[in-house]
Amino acid sequence: MKARHRLGLRPAARTGVAPSLDGLVAVVRAHHPDADSALVEHAYAEAAFWHEGQMRRSGDPFITHCLAVAAIVADLRMPPPVVCAALLHDVDDTACPPQRIADQFGNDVVDLIAAVRTAVVSAYSQADAGTALRSEAACPSREMAVLAIRLADRLHNMRTIAFVAQNRQLRIARETLDVFAPVASAAGLETVGRELQDLASTVLHPASSSYAVTGRLLASVTLLLPSRQRARWHEEWSADLAAHATRCARTRFTLRVLLGAPRLSMTLRRPSGRERL
Repeated sequence: MKARHRLGLRPAARTGVAPSLDGLVAVVRAHHPDADSALVEHAYAEAAFWHEGQMRRSGDPFITHCLAVAAIVADLRMPPPVVCAALLHDVDDTACPPQRIADQFGNDVVDLIAAVRTAVVSAYSQADAGTALRSEAACPSREMAVLAIRLADRLHNMRTIAFVAQNRQLRIARETLDVFAPVASAAGLETVGRELQDLASTVLHPASSSYAVTGRLLASVTLLLPSRQRARWHEEWSADLAAHATRCARTRFTLRVLLGAPRLSMTLRRPSGRERL
């Protein structure tokens, strides 16, 4: 079977459910049953430690981005070292000593992280992208792994782009439409390419986009939620919205979200049993 058919995201990966560490490990084990998935758990703990206190513009802890990127990479059937690099891809922006990652995860993971940070996706021609991801995901080339992480990083950033300033949204969306989406499709990641294209088109052409009104409504509804929860629910609702094929279905879904938002907000703000004690 060609990699073009092997490297798509699973349907469950596009339902919008916020990824968890348990879910990430389960996906890694499913694709690589003989691999050491404990390495992934260790990488998550390391990333969570060094990113502690860092927040995204949405108000979510930064580690949620690392976990989401790693989940996309895992769904592309990348092996544990590549998933670890995805979890740790932004650790250079923390106080983590450079040698620490090499000591704990090896030079290959460090090399991937460095390559991800310096890789220029526009340097990949569509032919190059197809060649990079043509090998088996169980034993990816360095170029294959780097491109997978870069595309996953951009995909999650596009899913949460509503929290970015408008002028930056336009710049990122244009680059996504012109560079990232075509490279993803050429690499055999058609589902990633289509989602990137849809998300970027919604930002660049709000008047003509079929998702314009419902997308803006969903973004507004997240303001009712606790700040730390907004990005997660915006991502989930956006993915669910995109899964509806017709305008009527999208409208019904948006109305259900609007009607349920006040109750959801109260539930999310309610203290846990332990806190009430």
